[in-house]
Amino acid sequence: MTRLFKAHDKARVVYTITIFVVLASLDNAAIALYPVLTNVIAADLGESQAGVAAVTALIILVTALTAVGWGYIGDRSRRKPLLFWATLAWSGGLLLAARSGSLAELALWSVLVGAGLGAIASVGFSVISDFIPPRRRGLAMSFWGLSQGAGGFLGILVGGVLGASDWRRPFIGLALVGAAVALLYLTTAEAHRGRAEPELAEALAAGGTYDYRIERSDMRKLWKIRTNPWLVLQGLTAQLAYGSLVWVPLLYQGKVEADGYDLATATAVGAVFGAIFQLGGIASILAGHLGDRLQRRTARARAAISAAGILGAIPFFVAFFFIPLRGLEIPTDQGSMAIVLATLRSVVTNPYAASAFLLILVAVVLSSADSPNWFALISDVNLPEHRGTMFGIANLSNGVSRAAGNGLTVPVATALAASFAAPLNYAIGLALFQVFFIPTGLCYWMASRTCPGDIARARAVLAERGRRARPDSGPG
Repeated sequence: MTRLFKAHDKARVVYTITIFVVLASLDNAAIALYPVLTNVIAADLGESQAGVAAVTALIILVTALTAVGWGYIGDRSRRKPLLFWATLAWSGGLLLAARSGSLAELALWSVLVGAGLGAIASVGFSVISDFIPPRRRGLAMSFWGLSQGAGGFLGILVGGVLGASDWRRPFIGLALVGAAVALLYLTTAEAHRGRAEPELAEALAAGGTYDYRIERSDMRKLWKIRTNPWLVLQGLTAQLAYGSLVWVPLLYQGKVEADGYDLATATAVGAVFGAIFQLGGIASILAGHLGDRLQRRTARARAAISAAGILGAIPFFVAFFFIPLRGLEIPTDQGSMAIVLATLRSVVTNPYAASAFLLILVAVVLSSADSPNWFALISDVNLPEHRGTMFGIANLSNGVSRAAGNGLTVPVATALAASFAAPLNYAIGLALFQVFFIPTGLCYWMASRTCPGDIARARAVLAERGRRARPDSGPG
């Protein structure tokens, strides 16, 4: 067997994908630290909540902006070194951010964090695409997407519990973990482009190679693929809503404070609630698997599933924001673990907490159909050497919109505070942002009409390149 395939035995591929999953979770954990610790950071630095919220939005924006450049570079060169140095960059930035003594200093080092995270997004996506064949891409992408949700869960939980009295501790801890994973990444396999495409399998097994790389002239070709604009546009609207959801822990902190608890206790309890409310994201595995199965029957399946899930989640999100939280029994003098256990117990014993959990569970289960099928669609309609760049462009759209949703939520809630007391102002603000899910569903519906032709064209190009790559194919 050729050296190409010796480097990608099954065990090493599984190990490499596992490291990628861990990396994807850690980068979301880093971002999640900021919103859950907004009040604590603001109090420590003597700044406003809106100022710290702006830094959170800045990280998301920088991550999205740099992802385009990282994606293009990754589509032209070896991706393993890029991911190693990028991981060290965001880990180092997080460590330096923990030493900040002012909002300006925090913002400066947070830019470095965002720049490093941008590579994990786009370059990591293209690598995962090259390890997984199309028939299993939705399922595999669900694990990659789920790891990001798990990272958000970890960031909220660790940040809220360990950082309730000192926000710098979780920053330092996560930075050290990120640096350790970067070293592990040096032992992973290099993903060769096109290795998982069935149209190229015979040629690669016979010793052929896939040497195509993106060129500047290809940028126009990406927009001639009719599905790509819809996949980008859906992010402009969806991420306004998703970006606002990072403030759910703050909403529940406010509900806990309204129930009579101090800021430190409310921060920890809100963080635990925010974390457990994300558990429904595990349903993305089922959504990705369902997309794979139905995609074999009709090429419209992935986009149609995403549209139905997004639109169906809206009423459950809205109801979740407005349900009150009363009668909690949280110990305030027995340490962090007692707070965590009491909060978890309330989901079973407190009818308000139980109702909130059921509502958000349904909302997250439905909306989880979006992520894995969106990832898979970008891979399906684009060629291997274009995927990192196209994902970077789509992620830019997502990031700009997510930063806007993230950055506007607190000012909107602050403006609403003139007429509605906290936490009702946050509930109303978050509910308003759900309106943006409606055009998202429509974009997916349009994508379901264009993607069958785009997928067929991509498969035809790969089949022709596979024929040419065979060692015995001769010239032309």
